[in-house]
Amino acid sequence: MKKLIFVLLASSVSFSSLAADLMSKVEFEKVKDQYVEVGNISTSGETDPASAREELSKLADEKGGDIFIVTSANTNNKIHGTAIVYKKK
Repeated sequence: MKKLIFVLLASSVSFSSLAADLMSKVEFEKVKDQYVEVGNISTSGETDPASAREELSKLADEKGGDIFIVTSANTNNKIHGTAIVYKKK
């Protein structure tokens, strides 16, 4: 189920009003030298992947991040996810 939620989060429609972008771990590995970690975020209680992604992006924005990498996601009728936030150097 974790893989399913991550795939759904990663493939959700892009929200142009959100500044912090979701990046996959594979994509991040290619550019990690350009970023510095600024914190961790989490969300819970969301009812769909798009809402969880939107909430994580909002929380990443509040930390001043440019991107976030989902580190865990699961569901038990509600979605819970955690992510690491990075900012460009």
